[in-house]
Amino acid sequence: MDMDEILNHLGEERLDYKNAVSPPVFQTSNFMFTSIADLRHKLVHEEHEHVYTRGNNPTVEILRKKVAALEKTEVALVTSSGAAAIAISILQFVKAGDHILCVQKPYTWTYQLIHSILSKFGVTYDFVEMTTPDDVEKYRKPSTKLLYLESPNSLTFEIQDLKSLAQWAKKHNIITIIDNSYCSPVFQNPATMGIDIVVHSATKYINGHSDVVGGIICGSRKHISSMFKSPFMSLGCNISPHDAWLMIRGMRTLPLRISQSDNTAMEVIAFLEGHHRIKRIIHPFHPSHPQNELAKKQMKGCGGLFTIELNAHKKEEVEKFINTLQRFLIAVSWGGYESLVFPVLALHDRPDMDDPELPWTMVRFYIGLESSNYLIEDLQKALDAMEDVAL
Repeated sequence: MDMDEILNHLGEERLDYKNAVSPPVFQTSNFMFTSIADLRHKLVHEEHEHVYTRGNNPTVEILRKKVAALEKTEVALVTSSGAAAIAISILQFVKAGDHILCVQKPYTWTYQLIHSILSKFGVTYDFVEMTTPDDVEKYRKPSTKLLYLESPNSLTFEIQDLKSLAQWAKKHNIITIIDNSYCSPVFQNPATMGIDIVVHSATKYINGHSDVVGGIICGSRKHISSMFKSPFMSLGCNISPHDAWLMIRGMRTLPLRISQSDNTAMEVIAFLEGHHRIKRIIHPFHPSHPQNELAKKQMKGCGGLFTIELNAHKKEEVEKFINTLQRFLIAVSWGGYESLVFPVLALHDRPDMDDPELPWTMVRFYIGLESSNYLIEDLQKALDAMEDVAL
């Protein structure tokens, strides 16, 4: 189905909504029934009917249809956060005694779920490099039930060969899940490469306005229906109708926004890569990326995220660089209209955790919808300010 059709019309039964161009917000917790037979039928088919908004809601249903179509899967669920989407997906496919293979350096809360929570219930795991099936085969056990991927991850941007890993997993009856938040459905569709479940932090590009927290789970009707009946309904991680409406609104401009971020990021990178204060640029489509060819084979674009390593000998230099920036907000997350910066230095010297393996000179940027000239001017001032500390 054409992307324009999906974003502008799919799921929007305007004749049922008094010809409203924008869909209504069904801000209700409950729905009534015309008879016992009607109630019985809808309870049996609650995934697709309207019984209680914790399960399905007409506004949320429009969003579900749109995202599933964008990801080229049969159906989708919408959750209250990306972390909820990840947790529900993983919980669906593992039990005590099972083994998970997870990509190295996953999203923080994916790591916490597997390492700190599931391990208490007898689920074992390995975090491994998994560019190819050869990387994971040596860690496979008879109890391995799940292969969890992030391609790319959202800080150091390692890539996995999705098609070959999906084929390997199917050969061994292992379910595959991928966090596709970095690319969005616009730039990568893992289901077309054989991946079973695709999850998103919809807070990022899918919503795109920094005003809603949400998650997405996409997959086959069989997998999603089973997921709906157990972890989704049991944990109650549904999104509100109003937040779903905001996300539908945000999706209208998804291709425009992510393409703008992608193009501007490349212009900013072109400025940075020639500067003597830039030690390294980490970006899947940058020629220096060790998996550049694989990235271009699987992905149509990258969006606005990239990471740099600064040429700095003192932490004060990094602090000066970050604190001088005025047009980049110091913040976590990404995918909205505003440009952001996240310094790994903030993770060092914390009293509540050990220093990460990542160097304190590493800084992640997200490029929003501002012009490249506007952002480059700010970066130039911040790079110049480092010299005052270096003296």
